[in-house]
Amino acid sequence: MVSRSIVFPVIVMFLLVVLIVAFSGNVAQVKSISQINGADTAWMLTSSALVLVMTPGLAFFYGGMVNKKNVISTMLQSFICMVVITVLWVLVGFSLVFGDSVIGIFGNPKTYFLMHGVIEGAPWKMAPTIPFVLFAFYQLKFAIIAPALITGAFAERIRFKSYIVFIVLFSLFIYCPIAHATWHPDGILARFGVLDFAGGTVVHMSAGWAALASAIYLKSRNSMTHKPARITYVILGTGLLWFGWFGFNAGSAFGANNIAATALATTMTCSAAAAFAWIIFDAMRGRLPSAMGSCIGAVVGLVAITPAAGFVSIPHALAIGIVASIISNMMVEWRTRTSVDDTLDVFPCHGVGGIVGMLLTGVFANRNINSAVVDNGLLFGEKKLFFIQLIAMIAVSAFCFGASFILLKVTDLITPLRVTEGEELQGLDLSQHGESL
Repeated sequence: MVSRSIVFPVIVMFLLVVLIVAFSGNVAQVKSISQINGADTAWMLTSSALVLVMTPGLAFFYGGMVNKKNVISTMLQSFICMVVITVLWVLVGFSLVFGDSVIGIFGNPKTYFLMHGVIEGAPWKMAPTIPFVLFAFYQLKFAIIAPALITGAFAERIRFKSYIVFIVLFSLFIYCPIAHATWHPDGILARFGVLDFAGGTVVHMSAGWAALASAIYLKSRNSMTHKPARITYVILGTGLLWFGWFGFNAGSAFGANNIAATALATTMTCSAAAAFAWIIFDAMRGRLPSAMGSCIGAVVGLVAITPAAGFVSIPHALAIGIVASIISNMMVEWRTRTSVDDTLDVFPCHGVGGIVGMLLTGVFANRNINSAVVDNGLLFGEKKLFFIQLIAMIAVSAFCFGASFILLKVTDLITPLRVTEGEELQGLDLSQHGESL
């Protein structure tokens, strides 16, 4: 006899499948499109895989930093983003970002609902040499990692099911509008002239400000004793992130071309410079060169070069890495003196790193490197781009922080965000998942 506890979930899942099939409609025949380029398509398929690797990399990066009793929970919070956000992206997320623009703030959810018209659609205007479906699923990987980045701020104290509710709301009401405004040709920030090559604004600033709001809203952990579970996990995670970031940045050229090569070179250079600067800066303050510091510095460099990767020269990438590393290092130090319990310093590293990168794009961007740069950066005697980046940075920061606070409150009303004191002391691995290392 079938248990009653099984009947209801089965019925719900069956009805969901019926609705999906009913709304999916007929699929038009996929037509051969003459401008599709094999080399560009191959590179973008590779880049899509590279960017997806970043999320498991982030899981190891964060998982190694938390206490041993919270490793599985922390890593799962990254992994589950690949599950939840993929479904959301197929349903409506892609349409909210790249659908027909509604007053430059979000896309029409009906345009590509359930990916209607994507497989057989003409290439996206900004990526004309690759299939539209490849463009759609490349962009999915950015939508996946953005909410995953936030998890380090409230690590060790958030309920798992509440976390899922929050990342859905964050994706719909923060990530999608910011991505549309920045990357859709009719988006309000794009029309304003904002440059964001691969997501410094869209991914890192949105996640960074949401992380700060989360740390403030959830307040401090009951026990501030913090002993990283596995430094080797952190090193492994950094390696996977660095590896995947070449798809993140160089892939944002949408082709196997000179801009992709430039983005790859600046990404490598900036990350190395930031890691080295972090070590040297620590040494100058009498600290030992640590594996943790080296890894954090490398990731800060990757974050900072993201908005600028295809717009700046290699020497300027060195400068961006050094500046971002020192500022983030100082922000981490300042954060420890406050009552804000940003567990893994997401805001000082990702949020501040994204801000620094966005502003320095306005300093170092050069149209001789990329013709998409309409106005040169401040270094070349032109002020317009820098002030565009500055104004946009302030506006995006205010929106992301304020909206995150509202969404945290809404989530808390739906289902309590914070685990109980007993569950926290027991550890989230056991209390939330019934598992342990």
